[in-house]
Amino acid sequence: MALWLEIRKALGQPEYVHVLLNPLPIYGLAGGLFAYLAALAARSRPAQALALSLILAAAASAWPVAHFGHAAYDRVYSMSGAPARAWLNWHQNLAQRALWACTATALLSAAGLGCLWKAPRRYPVLASAAVASAVASLTLSGLCGFAAGKIRHSEFRSGPPPAWADTSSDED
Repeated sequence: MALWLEIRKALGQPEYVHVLLNPLPIYGLAGGLFAYLAALAARSRPAQALALSLILAAAASAWPVAHFGHAAYDRVYSMSGAPARAWLNWHQNLAQRALWACTATALLSAAGLGCLWKAPRRYPVLASAAVASAVASLTLSGLCGFAAGKIRHSEFRSGPPPAWADTSSDED
């Protein structure tokens, strides 16, 4: 019983929920892209539709990840030292960019799925755009995850964020 109470308490903390959800866009986009390549190789439209659906779901999962991450920012910031804060601010900056990329990916995937049935001639263009957007989203999400690992794990840090990284934050 005490374990369930502890889990329930943890689920009320946005930083905990953020950590639980944050792999979804990364692993989901990677899996969806792999599935799409396999579907192309198999020349299967139903499999392509399934893969685009996976990409859509993974990209859309970035919204709750961002929501809980934003809600957790102040608490994590207050628990962190200066090096971790620099990585947290870079992580937040990257997360905003990744969220926009994931939104574009979700919209393009939905449009591609719609065209698959309603306008099949437009499907290849929209599906290609969705896949290209998914690659960009995966890259940004992966970079965001890279920065996130350095926030609470000092053993992963070899220094501050890259010099070209904008570590300023609107939250400061």
